[in-house]
Amino acid sequence: MGLSSLGNAIVFALVAIAVFALAVAFMARALPGNLWQRAIEEDNLGAAILLGAVMLALGWIVAAAFH
Repeated sequence: MGLSSLGNAIVFALVAIAVFALAVAFMARALPGNLWQRAIEEDNLGAAILLGAVMLALGWIVAAAFH
């Protein structure tokens, strides 16, 4: 693995992480209520599962787009 391909992999990883973070922030605003507060402060298992599912789905979408 050459230095240029390692650099390309790092750049694509950083771009994918940025796209994932933006997508999670958008979904958190699009869903009703404050799910972060419900999941963390109120220990709401349903909200935590929903947030986890959204993050997994967005991660798969971002990974497929950059693959």
